[in-house]
Amino acid sequence: MTESNTHLLIIPGLGGSDENHWQSYWLKKYKNSTRVVQDDWNAPKLASWLENLNNTIQKIEEPIILVAHSLAVSLVAHWDALHGNPNIKGILLVAPADIDSPAHTPDIIRNFAPMPLSKLSSPSIVIASENDPFGSLERAEYFAQQWNSEFVNIGAKGHINSESDLKFWEEGQNILNRLL
Repeated sequence: MTESNTHLLIIPGLGGSDENHWQSYWLKKYKNSTRVVQDDWNAPKLASWLENLNNTIQKIEEPIILVAHSLAVSLVAHWDALHGNPNIKGILLVAPADIDSPAHTPDIIRNFAPMPLSKLSSPSIVIASENDPFGSLERAEYFAQQWNSEFVNIGAKGHINSESDLKFWEEGQNILNRLL
């Protein structure tokens, strides 16, 4: 990331992002970054998560890039449809969980369905993996088309999470730089 006045807002999905997740590594690397904190990472409620996300965004005065993973991708899509904010400079959406598919995602997140499909209000990139157990590559590409997002297939990287062992995930950082 090259623009020092841009704030990275890290938005984890179900379960949060543990210390081995690339989102946690990015929090260490980028000084001008924060993580959205949710009341309950394991029993997500859309209304509560939306309120926490919106409150966090309202407190940041610099230009913002939203960096969402998994369930947080749908959270950001819901938030953008309801609120939007002129400070949002870009949106990075990584490994969208297919909240509409009981075959791919647990029932506990069904309250986030249906996936909003309206065009996003800021430039955005969807990053997906060919072997993500929480959503197919084709479905992620469909979401990207609906949101008017650039779509990036990074190959077979699972759910692009801690199990993918990406650490600082340099490839993701290079994609993030496209939003600057």
